[in-house]
Amino acid sequence: MHKEVLKRLIETAAGRRPADLVLKNAQVIDVYQAEIIRGDIALVDGLIAGVGEYEGQKNVDLKGKFVAPGFIDAHIHVESAYVTPEEFGRLLVPHGTTTVLADPHEIVNVLGLTGLDYMIEAAKETALDIRYTMPSCVPATNMENSGAVVAAEDMLPAFEKQQVAGLAEFMNFPGVIAADDAVLDKLLLAKQYGLQIDGHAPMVADKALNAYVAAGIKNDHECSTVAELKARIARGMYVLLREGTVTQNLRTLLKGVTDNNYQRCVLVADDLQAKDILTKGHLDNSIRICIEEGIAPIRAIQMATINAAQCCQLNDRGAIAPGLRGDLVVFSDLAAPEIEATYIAGQLVAKKNVYLPEVKRVATTKVQSSVHIETFAKAQLKLKLTSDKARAIEVIPQEALTNEAIVTIKRDENDEFIYEPEKDVVKIAVVERHQNTGNVFVGLLKNYGLKKGAIGISIAHDSHNLIVAGTNDEDMAVALKALKDQEGGVVLVDEGQILGSMALPIAGLMSELTGEEVAQQEEELNHLAHEKLGISAKVDPIMTLSFMSLAVIPNLKITDLGLVDVTKFEIVPVSVAD
Repeated sequence: MHKEVLKRLIETAAGRRPADLVLKNAQVIDVYQAEIIRGDIALVDGLIAGVGEYEGQKNVDLKGKFVAPGFIDAHIHVESAYVTPEEFGRLLVPHGTTTVLADPHEIVNVLGLTGLDYMIEAAKETALDIRYTMPSCVPATNMENSGAVVAAEDMLPAFEKQQVAGLAEFMNFPGVIAADDAVLDKLLLAKQYGLQIDGHAPMVADKALNAYVAAGIKNDHECSTVAELKARIARGMYVLLREGTVTQNLRTLLKGVTDNNYQRCVLVADDLQAKDILTKGHLDNSIRICIEEGIAPIRAIQMATINAAQCCQLNDRGAIAPGLRGDLVVFSDLAAPEIEATYIAGQLVAKKNVYLPEVKRVATTKVQSSVHIETFAKAQLKLKLTSDKARAIEVIPQEALTNEAIVTIKRDENDEFIYEPEKDVVKIAVVERHQNTGNVFVGLLKNYGLKKGAIGISIAHDSHNLIVAGTNDEDMAVALKALKDQEGGVVLVDEGQILGSMALPIAGLMSELTGEEVAQQEEELNHLAHEKLGISAKVDPIMTLSFMSLAVIPNLKITDLGLVDVTKFEIVPVSVAD
């Protein structure tokens, strides 16, 4: 801060000079004491000068409306909205979100640090303060192929240039617990630069959890039970209560939030599609859910503001107090907040659900053309089994977690899997798309609900190879070819015909279109998937399928190298001995 800026701030706070902007007659939410203060909010040079009685060069009479600090999401993936960072900001800001800590490991797994560079440049074109964390696990495991490998030495330039706000979710929890050398190098480098280290430790408990926390990891968004929440808070972690498109743990975890531990609880989205942002909202929706579940409104707001700021080491925001950033949200009903205006750094950037700044976009040429499956052949989709019993990945609705199911199947005269319409078991295949290795692995998927045809996507967490589920090899092959032709995205096929598609040419993950256009495509695809292909109404067709390759979430997942037992962190056969 320059001396002149500090001088203006002090003189404005003291009332010796008019503020740039004063929001008058507000009910100011004091997140430090969970109280409401009636008064004016004075802003100068994008900072809060004070709360009290003030006059400004511009005055806005709020007539008793509530003002809270801007909402902060401590863990989110921009790419999961299927839109660019510029468009992502346009979608979130009208819902009161002013800062996000975003992990770009989706695009970095595809394109390496070229992807991070693009995300950083694109984020400059939105009012939303997007702060990226350095992907810690590229690839997420050694049981898959990704488009890049990022070692500790590769992270150093971004740390030196202060381009990132921390080390992103450490998904390789077995490596942390085992004190793997390469893992230790990354942890120590982050510590050297004073960066926070984010966690990802599903179902890790007891001494293993102690080891994970001892490594310096300060938060976890993978809690699915109250017991997990309490175990992590007891060890000094923040617990990130997640309400995303598929992973919705918020209502469950709120049962464990008490007067004694709420300060260690933070609201996040993790993975949130554009259609859900437009129809439900973001952290504003999470706050409303908290209130529905009996959490006091100001406490819910604390979990989206001051708690998040403290968790993320953001000392310049998260509250309404002198000297902090002028990130503010305005609403009328404390019992069910609907955001009416959003201010970022003292500027009105959204009003009545409309984003006000002009949307400018950076070039995406360097982050396209990422689907390479020239050697793929339909014959690679055959699944030969040595037994009538097999392991299948069992979908759990609204979870990234899966079960390992042992299913009874039929085989033909060549011992190949035969799809039986009366059973909810279909083929699932992962096709490596980065290095053109020709790797294809085929397994089984249960309780996805697919009755006909195939669905293929290039969004396959976290290495983002192609993933396709289908009742027959012909439709699966058509879907894969279509994904190659459109450079990634989503394709639905039945009887050899493409029913619907959504192109995601940016790294096979993001669209060039607006959020509304992407949401419309998602709605059409979901309708077709449910109505024409029979996918369960309880299942989000796209995002659920994308999690089936996430080999760091228990229990059973699939990669281009095999079927992964995540609890043991090893590859297991599809066939099960009789």
